[in-house]
Amino acid sequence: MNRNGMNLVELAQEIMRRAESKKDFVAETSKLVFENDALLVGDAGAFPLTDHAHGQIADRVGIPRRYYDRMRADAPDLLAGNVNHWFRERPERRMVRTLDGKARAFLSDRYHRIDNERIAEAVLPVLLEGGGHGAVVSCCVTDSKLYLQALFPRLEGEVRRGDPVQGGVIVSNGEIGDGALDVRPMIYRLCCTNGLIAGQVAEDARLRRNHVGRRVEIGEDYSVYSDETLKADDRALSLKIRDSIRALAQPQLFARILAELRDAAQQPPVGNPIAAVSELGKSYPIAQGERDSILMNLIRGADYSKWGMVNAITETANDHPSYDRAVELQTMGGRVLELKPKQWGAIAAARPAEIELADL
Repeated sequence: MNRNGMNLVELAQEIMRRAESKKDFVAETSKLVFENDALLVGDAGAFPLTDHAHGQIADRVGIPRRYYDRMRADAPDLLAGNVNHWFRERPERRMVRTLDGKARAFLSDRYHRIDNERIAEAVLPVLLEGGGHGAVVSCCVTDSKLYLQALFPRLEGEVRRGDPVQGGVIVSNGEIGDGALDVRPMIYRLCCTNGLIAGQVAEDARLRRNHVGRRVEIGEDYSVYSDETLKADDRALSLKIRDSIRALAQPQLFARILAELRDAAQQPPVGNPIAAVSELGKSYPIAQGERDSILMNLIRGADYSKWGMVNAITETANDHPSYDRAVELQTMGGRVLELKPKQWGAIAAARPAEIELADL
């Protein structure tokens, strides 16, 4: 688990603070004005734009991001002229999500708001029911997403003798258009608290809900109504989350994943760790510092099987300064776990590129 997360008290405090600070608006783009690195929403006020919102505006008006950023840095008036032209030329209703007085998202007016406070209210009670389905071991709310990771203490088994793992769940949610609500199974290796997010082996038990709904209703001040339909959707979704977590806590699913882990521990070992990590980087986006960490963990663990490589990746997530990236690495571990024999064989058998001595 990532050591840079929050505890439950910190998480609850930050979620509630954001719930009180955030506000949503919907307006025709003809009523929006882009100026001074901010978005003026009718008479509701001017909201400085986050980098994420800038990216969404660039994508919506069709300006390549590199050129958009260049104009933003070197020719802000030219950028404003371009954006405002397309706002007027192709008018459409857009939702602007704000937090702490900043515009954090520029979205469709059909964006279905599934907010983090609703997710926390749905998840925590089911983890505590019946004497405790699960215990939260890691959590965080970042600029982009909410994460809750919990263990199911009743689900435990050994990959090898002396190498126990426990089943668990990760719940994630995005509020700004960069992530669906996602409830997925996890596996924790108890000797080092590495977290592995399961993929296709447990896809049938996964709950994923995209933020797509009907057009929202707005008031005269462009603010979004909190209507009864949305509240009813929230109640229905809470029940789905509850049922999904209960399903993930079933022994049958854990046994299926555990069998995959045991098989990975029997796969052909890596012959050359440096070459293998380099080969891994051809298939997955891994920064150089992350590759160095994976290599160090692989060598230190002295387990060169596919299971060892998975753990080298997920251990890198433990100390990563970005919680978002840590979860991506945990997900990558799950993908490596499920590599086909031929794909894993290419990594395990990788050798350093030969130097052409004739060219020296």
